[in-house]
Amino acid sequence: MSEETLPKQHQAHQPGKEHEMHPRPDYEPRYQGSGRLAGKVAAITGGDSGIGRATAVLFAREGAKVAFLYKDEEEDAAETERLIRNEGSEAFSMSGDVGDRKVCEQFIEQIIGQFGRLDILVNNAAEQHYQEQLTDISDEQLHRTYQTNIFGMFYITRAALPHMGKGSTIICTTSVTAYKGQDVLMDYATTKGAILAFVRALSGNLASKGIRVNGVAPGPIWTPLIPASFPAEQVASFGKNVPLGRPGQPNEVAPAMLFLACEDSSYMTGQILHPNGGTLVGG
Repeated sequence: MSEETLPKQHQAHQPGKEHEMHPRPDYEPRYQGSGRLAGKVAAITGGDSGIGRATAVLFAREGAKVAFLYKDEEEDAAETERLIRNEGSEAFSMSGDVGDRKVCEQFIEQIIGQFGRLDILVNNAAEQHYQEQLTDISDEQLHRTYQTNIFGMFYITRAALPHMGKGSTIICTTSVTAYKGQDVLMDYATTKGAILAFVRALSGNLASKGIRVNGVAPGPIWTPLIPASFPAEQVASFGKNVPLGRPGQPNEVAPAMLFLACEDSSYMTGQILHPNGGTLVGG
């Protein structure tokens, strides 16, 4: 049997472009909507592609109006807006760096100005950089990874909270690497561990206000970040080492986001779901 799970490919620009991937990731929801997010407004960082796109489309199918922040992937963002509207919902997108406090504040302000409320925040944007040795991680890379993955999450959550109340939900994308490490993504893995701690700390802080905070820790998922991070040879074997023997698709993660966003998970806060292909974590 072939050792390859995907064709060899590489993209030079982070966070990567979905329309240049082959094969394209699967983002389409697998079932009809049932109105589980009817009347809600959701904000998603990194919503133009990958897990963010799949989540945006699924939320729209379930009745939510969807706003998303993206960095500079104009073609992917336009396609995601089209997909949201095809579900009969309303879409708003904004380009900007999630690691910039002012961008985060402006994004939230525009959501409130356009939709008048905010019920769901999905902290999903991230970046990662392949380095085989800790000594090869420059100060610039270290700061950039933390700026996007941690500072951006703080900035946008802080901006969103004054507009959220009882029944609102916050969902953070952490990673299997927070539990098992990743020896060529050391700075990324440590940010994902910090996100895990953020979920646990913030959930306790907001429980009395009726705002639930949970997370999703995906394993190897086929998103633009993968060809934009790894050498082509490693992309070709991506996901083969998990028990299911293949990479996951974004539409295999989005239902976990939906579950945590809606009332189906009303008795859960401070918890993490694990769509990771069968890797056992957490003891």
